[in-house]
Amino acid sequence: MTHSKEPTTTQPQNKCSACSAARAKENEKTGKNETKDDKGTCPLNPLPYVYALGQVEARFPSRSIEKEFAQLVERSQSPDLSDQQAFYTILSQPQNRYLAKKLSWVFSIEGVPIYILLPGGPGDLTSLLSAVQPSSTPLDRTVVIGRKGPVAPPEMCGLEIPMVLVNQLDRLQYKTFMKSARPRSVSDKKFEAAAEETFQKMMQIAINTGSTNKHRALNYLAVRCPDIYSLAAEKFERGFTLTSVEALRSRLSDSRKIVSVVFTFTGDESRIVEKHFVRVDVSDEFPFIVTKMAPYYDR
Repeated sequence: MTHSKEPTTTQPQNKCSACSAARAKENEKTGKNETKDDKGTCPLNPLPYVYALGQVEARFPSRSIEKEFAQLVERSQSPDLSDQQAFYTILSQPQNRYLAKKLSWVFSIEGVPIYILLPGGPGDLTSLLSAVQPSSTPLDRTVVIGRKGPVAPPEMCGLEIPMVLVNQLDRLQYKTFMKSARPRSVSDKKFEAAAEETFQKMMQIAINTGSTNKHRALNYLAVRCPDIYSLAAEKFERGFTLTSVEALRSRLSDSRKIVSVVFTFTGDESRIVEKHFVRVDVSDEFPFIVTKMAPYYDR
């Protein structure tokens, strides 16, 4: 699968939080004062879009911040909470937000740190805290939408990985999402089996950094298109299984960047192949469906 070029839509570059954060750390190290002229400028023009699926983890950038949190835990009235529960419960309290603002937020995929997340506004801090609260199922995911900046300096949290300026952070709750996908023609038990199997396959496909057009289209559909799981359940009822998912540059791509995502289902016994596809527009920061799920015929 070839990766298409990233969007080239011109975007304003002043006050880029990702680059400002990296420059501030470098200036602190060298003792240089940041000037008004170069504050917020960005060497990347424009910053590429990111649409990624994974998990968020908070890290303490210094020992003093970690010790301050430990003192808050000691003073709390909930000693029986797990580490993750205590972290969310204590730092989500308004009087403790001062400490939450000083944490480093690491976005990981399959346990591998991929990005350092930079909140774009006060509301993003609340979303980040919500993202680290205990999940009801390991199938829950955090969706990160934003812009990919430069590599973070090691002083930030000890990881030299790219920073992402967060514009939207959403928690996908698997059970709630699947309730909207179940077709009436399929029983609950059969749907649950087909949906979980298909979702696991889509999450395998979503093991990517979410920074190419094709990956952004795949990641978007995995968590925003319940029709995938409705169709998979109906195919499962007929003895078909999802065997491949392919992202192709649409022939409709001209002024817009459109990706056709083809889903191939194969009969378990007959080996008959049936294909369906969805078109996704990934020209801008927020992808959207252009053509709903429909039969696909090889050209």
